Amino acid sequence: MISIEELYKIYQDYPSIQTDTRQLKQGDIFFALKGNKFNGNAFVEQAFEKGAAWAIADEQTAAISEKIILVDDALNVLQQLAKHHRMKFKIPFLAITGSNGKTTTKELIHAVLATTYKTYTTGGNLNNHIGIPLTLLKIKNDAQAAVVEMGANHLKEIEGYCKYVLPTHGIITNAGKAHLEGFGGVEGVKKGKGELFDFLRGNNGAAFVMWDYDYLRIMSKGIPEIIRYGTHDADITGIASRSEPFLEAKMTKGALIDKISSQLVGDYNLPNILCAVAVGKYFKVDDDKIKQAIENYAPSNNRSQLIEKGTNKIILDAYNANPSSMRAAIENFAKLKADKKILMLGSMAELGEKSFEEHEMLMDLINKHQWERVVLVGENFLKTKNPYLNFSTSSEAKNWFSEEKPTNAHILIKGSRSMQMEKILE
Repeated sequence: MISIEELYKIYQDYPSIQTDTRQLKQGDIFFALKGNKFNGNAFVEQAFEKGAAWAIADEQTAAISEKIILVDDALNVLQQLAKHHRMKFKIPFLAITGSNGKTTTKELIHAVLATTYKTYTTGGNLNNHIGIPLTLLKIKNDAQAAVVEMGANHLKEIEGYCKYVLPTHGIITNAGKAHLEGFGGVEGVKKGKGELFDFLRGNNGAAFVMWDYDYLRIMSKGIPEIIRYGTHDADITGIASRSEPFLEAKMTKGALIDKISSQLVGDYNLPNILCAVAVGKYFKVDDDKIKQAIENYAPSNNRSQLIEKGTNKIILDAYNANPSSMRAAIENFAKLKADKKILMLGSMAELGEKSFEEHEMLMDLINKHQWERVVLVGENFLKTKNPYLNFSTSSEAKNWFSEEKPTNAHILIKGSRSMQMEKILE
């Protein structure tokens, strides 16, 4: 059995790792990972055909090569290798988790730090048990800072990530109603996300804490260093001075920045901006660079994007949805000054036995406001009693949208990833 030290020497010669042969390049190390619906061991031969330098497998394969390293568990070895690499660095490692806003916050922090330091971060949404070790293994020797996003849908998951990320600094954006099925309720969400603060507390770490949220104040108690941000009573404070068409933040304490004119939709993004300012100030980034970095960041990947299509203005926020983020998006959209507002919502996933109740509560919120049209997509909405348009799939909603051809409308499109609500615009 090869040792991690020996494998690390191979990695230093071939420092690019791939788990998907479709994306494999000449000279990559291929890790044959297994999941419920895939087995990478079946693709080892294909990996070598595409130019893999080495393959790490945990099953005997049809491929014949002295460059195959057989291990007990390829995923475990990938994570051990990532930890070994992580321990070579004496730089700040910022870990970010939370129910909502973690990817936007990660992108803003990366943009701010990258103005001054060579900063590596999680690509896209690679924030799970495979993506996080791959993120660590992409960090090169010139790194001066790293920002790592951690997603989780059950207890002990964040705790497991901390064992090889070894964060020095941490952020929990919030702990709301997300992945209730796996966490067993909101208290379970707090406990699960709080595993990051537990690690920082036990390892002399520092936390950036949204001080407006009482529960985060409580969760962060005992962490050696706490940097507070919020709308009041904090080290860095600011308010939303405008939210249409984009959010404008007015800084009120802690930074010599009058206002930040972002490209983000909705005042629910204010905590994300304040967090990025707090991180920038803590790491001594110039105020002008902080402002410029945040203002230049444009969201993509179906996250709070403002799209102008013909005479319509569309807020596309179809990357994911849970009761907390859905409520924030609907309330923000309701405040928008527009005559013709169309709401197109996809069902929320991973809510377990709370699913019907949460979709019913969303109906109560929708019913409080005036809308031009409301279009609901997915089985979970179909189970509720409502007077609105209901479709089973986003493809059906797309057909309606194509036939209806709304004009001069403001449209909010939001739903869980599984609903693929972005298809409506294709």
